[in-house]
Amino acid sequence: MKEVLLRILRVAKRECSILAHNPIYLFSMFIGPVLVTLFFTSLMNEGVPTDMPCGVVDLDNTSTTRALIRQLDALEQTKVTAYYNNVNEAREAVQQGKIFAFLYIPKGTTDKLLANRQPKVSFYYNGVVMLAGSMMYKDLTTTTMLGSAAVGATKLSALGKSSQEVSAFLQPIAINLHMIGNPWANYNVYLSTIMIPGVMFLFIFLTTAYSIGTELKFNRAKEWMSMSGNNIWVAVFGKVLPQFLIFLTIMMCYSWYIYGHLGFPHPGGTLKIVMLAFLTVVSAEGFGIFAFGLMPSLRMSMSICSLWAVVGFSAAGATYPVFAMDTMIEAVAQLIPLRHYYMIYQICIFNGFPLIDALYNIVALVAFACLPILTLWNIKKAMLNYVYIP
Repeated sequence: MKEVLLRILRVAKRECSILAHNPIYLFSMFIGPVLVTLFFTSLMNEGVPTDMPCGVVDLDNTSTTRALIRQLDALEQTKVTAYYNNVNEAREAVQQGKIFAFLYIPKGTTDKLLANRQPKVSFYYNGVVMLAGSMMYKDLTTTTMLGSAAVGATKLSALGKSSQEVSAFLQPIAINLHMIGNPWANYNVYLSTIMIPGVMFLFIFLTTAYSIGTELKFNRAKEWMSMSGNNIWVAVFGKVLPQFLIFLTIMMCYSWYIYGHLGFPHPGGTLKIVMLAFLTVVSAEGFGIFAFGLMPSLRMSMSICSLWAVVGFSAAGATYPVFAMDTMIEAVAQLIPLRHYYMIYQICIFNGFPLIDALYNIVALVAFACLPILTLWNIKKAMLNYVYIP
């Protein structure tokens, strides 16, 4: 046992020397994760987009319609930046990306409103930019409803109705809204907690496969195996040990940054955060080793890792629920580590439920960490017999 530990330490020491002299590792293990973390969290630093440009086509131009426009401009997420003479000009501005939406108020709107003849106003928004379009649609809907309600309230008050009667007439059912977990509707909380770990998985996948593949590429394979006593378990464990410690440190720093410094909600507690960081690193390294053993070629194994990591962004279920996807895609999603990371995060950390509720996902990440058992024999065969082919 002592001899095995000494061999592991010698291989790990050798790996540390390789890491220190190759700038690729410096980027993939330090600079890349830090830049990605700062980029995504600063990109959505305000939580939700504000002052998105909106246009107005006001052919009525009365005090009522101007008040309606001021209400729209007063909303936090919308800023009226331009007025247009007709719909064609406003449409061209949307197509050119100058504005995300515009409100069209036809001539005679105020007269019809006061005469109870149900005037029609139109709003157009850019559905290509989904987030901006949906938010502008909400603000435009809110503004038009408030405008009609204001006119109705004025008429009812003139008839002698009390403020309570006016409120009950205009809004018979009052909505009491409670947003669980993220009451601020902070998109930083929603997206950074899945995008950044997804990129982390990508870095770990690629680094693990690259570090093994370069042993063949640079003709160091036999030296590596000799140092481990031709024990592939010792060789692989010693190689990934320094990477594991570095990536675990990076994941813990990332967790401190978003939960401690930025204050992202985490009612699940610190212990679950640490556990998830550990499972993230070991499962990603396990998949990287498995991918190289499955296809012991530097180019092909890194291609597999890249593909699996990129597919994870779509199949994780953070932006579109997995259960609503095609049955085949739903099945494939279970084979992607990021999907199980996200489920553990939202069940146990974001919502604070016990670990038993995410047992299936925890077992899945442990299974990913154990995948190398299936292909280590092939890695040993490649290191001892194969010749690197570019």
